[in-house]
Amino acid sequence: MKYLIGLALLLCSGFRKDNAGTTRIEDWPKVELHLHLDCSLSYEVVRKLAPTVGPEEYRNKFTAPVKCTNLADYITRADREIDLMQTEEQLRLVTLDLFDQLQKDHVIYAEVRFAPLQHLQKGLSPQQVVAAVNNAVAEGMKKTGIRMGILLCTLRHYSAAQSMETVKLAEQFKNTHIVGFDIAADEAGYPIDNHIAAFRYAREKGIPCTAHAGEAKGAPSVRETLDNFHPSRIGHGVRSIEDPALIQLLKEQHIHLEVCPTSNLQTNIYDRIADHPIDRLYRSGISLGINTDGRTISNTTLNKEYHLVEQNFHWTRTDFLTCNLEAIEHAFTSEENKKELKEMVIRGYAIF
Repeated sequence: MKYLIGLALLLCSGFRKDNAGTTRIEDWPKVELHLHLDCSLSYEVVRKLAPTVGPEEYRNKFTAPVKCTNLADYITRADREIDLMQTEEQLRLVTLDLFDQLQKDHVIYAEVRFAPLQHLQKGLSPQQVVAAVNNAVAEGMKKTGIRMGILLCTLRHYSAAQSMETVKLAEQFKNTHIVGFDIAADEAGYPIDNHIAAFRYAREKGIPCTAHAGEAKGAPSVRETLDNFHPSRIGHGVRSIEDPALIQLLKEQHIHLEVCPTSNLQTNIYDRIADHPIDRLYRSGISLGINTDGRTISNTTLNKEYHLVEQNFHWTRTDFLTCNLEAIEHAFTSEENKKELKEMVIRGYAIF
């Protein structure tokens, strides 16, 4: 991989303990690129927004079972969370709550996504929604030191007009904390046709793009996404493993996969973690990173995801370092910020 020389230098300068289990994963600096704001409300913030919700209701209504029927079943759990994100103050509190969660995982940079058109139930305009989250991100960054970018999502079931409206919001808020455009929701239930124009518009305006694919549908969904949307990253993309030629194409195009192991098990793509292709994808030379997807729905943290991968695939500290550096390289942020983040990650992994 592209950071092999840098890793070799680290190994020669005191980076000796290489097994993940010999140091605290919790202490390592981390980068997370695939995280849904409206799927990541802690119990604490839910109680602030809806004081009558108790622990049992939170478990039953806000989190998903260990195994859902499919992706469509999984994402229905977001409905209750979205209902609590309909005012500027609610959006502010949810965003700041996520910063608290990220601090516990020692995340130093995150890209968080949400669909602004889902937050209009109480009269906010789309611009007010985006501004509320954007301002809350500025507040959270100042408070915690965590760096963050926001991706605006269109959804698979949206019309062409809704997709275009969303990407134009990303254009309107360009050069703020809004850094990119994405498409999410039920990829198996809806074709891509309504969204091609919006992604074309994003390219014309220089708006960085990622896109969910290769999750609820197989490798062909990744191919059609690359051919029609031309993103630099793929959300999930794990079913690319089903097509060796596609794996080669992903490497040639330097596409980064935003992998979310627990979520992929819950959406019933794989029966058990041993079946998950994250290790095979990584060993093939694909650029990828580890992410949580929906912290509440999946009842997970980034620390848990790292432990899951380490325990089942015996990843070393070098493997996790490599994935974090790859995530930074593919982040939708400035080259100056990337340089600083890489230095922070390398120092963080080298000091143990």
